[in-house]
Amino acid sequence: MMNRKEKLFAFISDENYIPLKIDEIAVLLDVPKSDYTELAQLLDELVDEGKIFKTKKNKYIGTDNSPQLVVGTLSCNSSRGFGFVRCEKEGESDIFIPLNAMNGAFDRDKVLVHIDKSENEHSRREGHIVNVIKRGNVQIVGVVRGIKSGKYVIAPDRREFFSDVLVPVPMAMDAKKGDRVLVKIDKYSERGQAYGVVLTVLGRSDSLFSCLNGVILENNYCLDFSDEVQSELESIPDEVSEEDIKDREDLRDIITFTIDGDNSRDFDDAVSLEILDNGNMLLGVHIADVTHYVKENSALDTEALNRATSVYFPHIVIPMLPQKLSNGICSLNPDVDRLTLSVFMEYDLNANLHSQRITKSVIHSHARMTYANVNKILDGDKELINEYKDISPILYKMNELSKQLIKKRDERGAIDFDFPETKIVCDDNGNPIDVQKDVRGNSERLIESFMLSANETVAETAFWSELPFIYRVHEAPDTEKLTDFNNFIKNFGHSLKSKLDSDTIHPKALQEIAKAVKGTPEEMMISKIMLRSLMKACYRDTNDGHFGLASRYYCHFTSPIRRYPDLFIHRVLKDFISGNLDDTKRAFYEKKAIDASIISSDKEVGAENAERDAVEILKTAYMQEHLGEVFDAVVSSVTSFGIFAILENSCEGLIRYQSIQSDYFEYNDKTHTAIGKRTGKEYKIGDEVEIVVAAADILSRRIDFVLSEDATFSNIQRITQHSKPIKLRKEKHKSTYTRKKKRR
Repeated sequence: MMNRKEKLFAFISDENYIPLKIDEIAVLLDVPKSDYTELAQLLDELVDEGKIFKTKKNKYIGTDNSPQLVVGTLSCNSSRGFGFVRCEKEGESDIFIPLNAMNGAFDRDKVLVHIDKSENEHSRREGHIVNVIKRGNVQIVGVVRGIKSGKYVIAPDRREFFSDVLVPVPMAMDAKKGDRVLVKIDKYSERGQAYGVVLTVLGRSDSLFSCLNGVILENNYCLDFSDEVQSELESIPDEVSEEDIKDREDLRDIITFTIDGDNSRDFDDAVSLEILDNGNMLLGVHIADVTHYVKENSALDTEALNRATSVYFPHIVIPMLPQKLSNGICSLNPDVDRLTLSVFMEYDLNANLHSQRITKSVIHSHARMTYANVNKILDGDKELINEYKDISPILYKMNELSKQLIKKRDERGAIDFDFPETKIVCDDNGNPIDVQKDVRGNSERLIESFMLSANETVAETAFWSELPFIYRVHEAPDTEKLTDFNNFIKNFGHSLKSKLDSDTIHPKALQEIAKAVKGTPEEMMISKIMLRSLMKACYRDTNDGHFGLASRYYCHFTSPIRRYPDLFIHRVLKDFISGNLDDTKRAFYEKKAIDASIISSDKEVGAENAERDAVEILKTAYMQEHLGEVFDAVVSSVTSFGIFAILENSCEGLIRYQSIQSDYFEYNDKTHTAIGKRTGKEYKIGDEVEIVVAAADILSRRIDFVLSEDATFSNIQRITQHSKPIKLRKEKHKSTYTRKKKRR
C-alpha cells in the first residue's frame, strides 16, 4: 500500500498530469489546511530526490514526464572547464555541459539537466544544469593559499573542483599558508561559492604523505571498521568446523592451489585440473565462500556494500572486509580447510566446453604458488620442478589449456591490452624506492584466462536460469569516439576496417589495430587512446554483454573478498543451488541487484581515480630523487604546449617547447608532430630522445624534462623556476652527464 509521498509522486507522474502550483495540487488532492505544511515538505523531498522539478513559475513537474529533463551525476574536466553528466537511466548517452552552464554545480554533484541540443550523427547531447539535487563533495582536501576578507582561501587538490573553498579564520585550526588541510564543506552560496571548516591539518603542501593522506581522506576511505562490525567479528571462527561442511561437496583430496603475486596476503581463488577417463580435462575454479560468514543485512554486509570494493594504493590497501576475514578464515591459505563455491568446467583437448556445474564445496589448498615461481617452472627450472613435483605436471597441463582458451577468445575478437602496468615498490614507511613495469608472464595469463572462463560460465548459467543477478557490462563505443580514434590512427597508417557505428562495430576491428601496433613505438599511445575511446565497464542487473571480451555473458564472480558484486552473486547462486530461491527472496534480490550495481559502479570509478592519483604522486616523489640524471625516453605524445616523453619505468614528463634551444617548434594538430620553424626538425610519437630530469613537483603531480643537449643550469632554472639549481650529475668520459642504467 502506497504512503502519502508515493501517492503524491504517482499523481505528478501520471501521463495526464499538467504542471501545477502547490495550492492547485492541494485543491485537486483535497488536502486540508492542517496538512498543507506536510504537502510542502513532501514536494521538497521529491525535488531533492530529483523525481520532480519546480519551475521558475513555481509549478511542479515530474522529471520522467519531460524528455528534456534528465537526472545524473556531473563529471568535470580538470583542465578545460566543461563537464559531462552521466545519466541514471540505462542506455542514455552522457550530456555535455559547457562551463557557463554549470549553474553552481560541482564535480560529483547529482544534478537535474535540461537538454538543449539533442544527439544526432554529427553532434552529442548538450544541456545546462537547472538544479543541484545532492552535493557530491562532503570533504575537500586542499592547500591554504592565503587570507581574503577574513577567510582562508583553500585551493582544492582535486582540479575537477573548480572553486576555492573559503574558511573563516576561527574555523581553520591554526592552519598556515602552505598547509594541506581537510575541509568539511557546510554551505554553498547561490552562485556556487563553497564554504567550510578545517577538520584536520595534514602537513605542508610539498609533503609526500600529506598528499597521499589527502587522497585517502577526501574519498572517505578508512582502514578501521565500526564497533558494530568488530562486535560481529568476535563470533566468526578462525577454523572451519565439521558442522560448516556437512552439506558441501568434499574436494579436500583433490590437488588444489593458489597462484598470486609475491606480496599478496588474501587468496580468494584456487584452481585444480584433473584428467578424466575420456581424456577430457576438468578445470576447477574454487572461490572463497565469504557469504558463509558475511550474512545478508548484517553490519559486515552493510559496511561491505558501502565500501563496495577494496582500494589498492601502492603503499597501503583499504580493504572491503576486515583482515580477520580477508586474510584469515576466508583466505584460501595453504594446508587448512576452507569453504568455497566451485565451478567445474569440462574441456576437450581443443578447449571446447562440454559441461559445467557450480557447487558448494570445501577444499584444502596444497600450496601457495607465486606467479614468479610458476613462470620459472613453466620455463623449465629443475629445482622448482622438483620442489613442486606433485603440482608441476598439473601446471604444464593448465598452461596448455590456458593457451587454447586464449586462442579461442582471440578468434572471437576479444581485445587484449597486453602492455605492462606500473608497479611502484615502497619501503616499510611508504616511500617509493623503485618504479617498474609489471610484465605479465604465462602464469598471470593462465590465472586470468581461468577466471574469465569461470565468470563467463557463471553468467551464462544465471542468464538461462533467469536468476536475479549482477552482470559485468561493457557496451560498444559510441560513433563519435570511434570516428575520433579512427582519425587519430590514420596518422600512423592504420584504419578501422568496419563501419564506424556503435550498432555494427565488432571488437575484432579494434583487436586488429591492437595487433598491428604490437611492438611498435606508438603501441602505448594508440592503446591508451583506444582505451579512452571505449565505454567504461559497469555493473548492471541486466545482461547486456561485454564488448571488450566479445562475450555475450559476463559477470564478476571470482573476487568476493574485494568486490561486492561477487559477494551478491554468491548469495544468489547458493540459494539457487540449495533450492531456496523462493518468490520472496527473488523479489528481494531483484531490487538489491539494482541498488548494489549502482553503488558498486560508482565506488569502482572512485577507487580507480584515487589509485591513479596515488600512483601519480608516488611517481613524482620517486623522480625527485633523480633530478639531474640522464635517461633514455620515448616520445609518448605531442601537444600544443610541449612534448611528453616516457621512461622505461613508465614515468612520464613534459619537455616544454621553450626549453628547446635549437629551434622554435610549432605543433601540427593534423599529424600530431612538433616541427622546428628554422631547421624543419620533427618530433613525433615513438621518437627516442635523451632527457635530463629537470623538476618533479608533488603538489602539481608534474615531472619536467629537458633534452640532454639543453640541460644547462640557467635553462632549467628558467623553465622550472627553481630557486636553487639542481645538481647535474657529470660523467667521467663520453657523456656530459651520468646516464641512468635501463631497468630490465
